[in-house]
Amino acid sequence: MSSLPTPKKKALFLYYELAGYVVACLEKLAATFPVEVHLVRYPVVQVAPFNISLSENIHLYERKDYDDQALVELTEKIDPDFVFVCGWADKGYLAVAKKLKKRVPVVLTLDNPWLGTLKQHIAGILGQFYLPRLFTHCWVPGEPNAIYARKLGFRGNKLFTGMYSADTELFKKYEQEISIRKAANFPHRLIYVGRYTELKGIRELWSAFSKLSEDERKDWELWCLGKGELEHELPDHPAIKNIGFVQPDKLAPFLEETSVFILPTHYEHWGVVVHEFATAGFPLVCSTKTSAATFFLHEGKNGFFTEPKSESSVREALLKVISSSDEELKKMGEASKREADKITPLTWAETVWKILNKS
Repeated sequence: MSSLPTPKKKALFLYYELAGYVVACLEKLAATFPVEVHLVRYPVVQVAPFNISLSENIHLYERKDYDDQALVELTEKIDPDFVFVCGWADKGYLAVAKKLKKRVPVVLTLDNPWLGTLKQHIAGILGQFYLPRLFTHCWVPGEPNAIYARKLGFRGNKLFTGMYSADTELFKKYEQEISIRKAANFPHRLIYVGRYTELKGIRELWSAFSKLSEDERKDWELWCLGKGELEHELPDHPAIKNIGFVQPDKLAPFLEETSVFILPTHYEHWGVVVHEFATAGFPLVCSTKTSAATFFLHEGKNGFFTEPKSESSVREALLKVISSSDEELKKMGEASKREADKITPLTWAETVWKILNKS
């Protein structure tokens, strides 16, 4: 007599704007464990208009189609065994959390790192009384974010890390496709991927690189992939190339033609793009305020740190890059790949399954 199939557990994800790496994690969850995935999402933002494709394994709902009360009613109809709530800004999402917290695990996701600001100190005092009433657990990307979560009242087995993962299968595929060609002809090009905004440190990067390419080696280029409010400030410089926004599944040609990733941001909650380029085997140049870099980047081993808002620090890191031999940079890229394997969509899915089975 054949045994009955294991009944699927239902997981509800209340999200904001989706990116491809989130979908990769959700798809891995549905493919690996007996979990029925339900997803509420916000519309795509125009500054990063990702094309999102979902399989039939994911039941999709548009947030704009439900007012707060209708969202609560939808949730009761789904009857989930697990609820994942992205932040605490959406009142409808909080209403769902309040409704279900006593019945199932309701997980708050938090990507704010601890900065020690007055606002965060006040949030820590108030949050530790308020947030645990709505959420059973908190899930954060890494240790800089976990510090804040602890101050909000989530400690011990109520706190998990590894909330973000790159689509590592996609970026490993890229690395495998281009590695042989790059080994034979290592390109002297840095690549920046992100919004063209002051917060990302793009002004310091453009200025530092422009001066560096005039004063030092002229055989390096900087390729910029993105869009944003500072695009009109892009220098008219022969070694700086503006590619524009590129969908993640169209990145392969640009990864083949570049070799070192740079993100001199003033402040980054996490930065999945750092994980993506580590997976693809790139040396990393990131600011000390890029939370993901504190996990994936080790100074001198697989890249270099910069200080935020410091053009001279960016210039110093660029000098370290162009002063390194091709072989040294290739070794750094191999080290990045090893670091990248610490978090994957599978480890992400395993965390969801672990929380589900704690209920």
